[in-house]
Amino acid sequence: MRVLVCGAQVPFTRGGAELHMENLLTALRGAGHEAELVRLPVAWDAERVLESALAWRSVPLDGDVVVTTNFPSYFARHPRKVVWLFHQHRAAYDAADAPWSGMGDDDASLELQRLLADWDTRVLEEATALFTTSATVADRLVRYNGLEATPLAHPPPLADRLVGGTSGDYVFCPTRLAANKRPELLAGAMAHCGTGVRAVIAGTGPLRPDLERLAREAGLGGRLELAGFVGDDELVALYAGSLAVVYAPFDEDYGYVTLQAFLASKPVVTCTDSGGVLEWVRHGENGLVVEPTAEAVGAAVERLAADPGLARRLGSAGRRSVEDLRWEPVVQRLLGPAS
Repeated sequence: MRVLVCGAQVPFTRGGAELHMENLLTALRGAGHEAELVRLPVAWDAERVLESALAWRSVPLDGDVVVTTNFPSYFARHPRKVVWLFHQHRAAYDAADAPWSGMGDDDASLELQRLLADWDTRVLEEATALFTTSATVADRLVRYNGLEATPLAHPPPLADRLVGGTSGDYVFCPTRLAANKRPELLAGAMAHCGTGVRAVIAGTGPLRPDLERLAREAGLGGRLELAGFVGDDELVALYAGSLAVVYAPFDEDYGYVTLQAFLASKPVVTCTDSGGVLEWVRHGENGLVVEPTAEAVGAAVERLAADPGLARRLGSAGRRSVEDLRWEPVVQRLLGPAS
């Protein structure tokens, strides 16, 4: 088949969504299909967000199948539009009242949220098949749009390269330094841990100055390392050498970090409100699930640092829970007979 994968482009940003689209493209081509990626810039601010949706509506798309992904790419029109939804514009939905959403409760914001929900429902109903990346995203669709979708789990980036290694003296967190990812939970947790364990946070984003200030005020010294951007080789090594991975975002859509940690045989410490991460992490079986406070995260890290055998057992169970993930069945579902 000739398949177009459509997705939003946030200029100067590269994260999970970008990797997801690229890996889907590779999987489609590996299955013998002719596949291309189509991306349009998106503006998240309330004043321009509808313009991005309208832009997709006017793009002429050829090919046998169009697979749309994140907002607002699913506004695209095609006789066979398959939606594999990463997420909608969450600032208009479950995160409307979050400090980082950019929305408010004024009349203009409420009207924008109403319009987006109405428009989303209409264009998503056009899909010949509707999938999501997780049950968390599917639940949001039912709650806000009254639409049923099928979750499709898939391997994370670097799935073929991640391996376990000897546990080191640090816990690891690769993430964007942004409010919804809550890296401050791990940074703050270090103040509640003994001196025998440290934390490494890899990633870039607007919260770096805040994390640096937190480390200074808490007197953490070298116990918190902000590694910035790391390449794939270093990322694989950091996973392999860690004691555990701490990943505690707010209501995550899917959470590649979780799957990557498990493939590296590392347990995951997460929080009770971390969304899609909780579809994989089971407390006491392959990780620890705690309240979203620095104190609770710190206690979980201390528990694993004090009992490396427990960390190894949880990590091994995590590996078993994800080692069967493959791209082939995902491609088959996306391109199968229209529902």
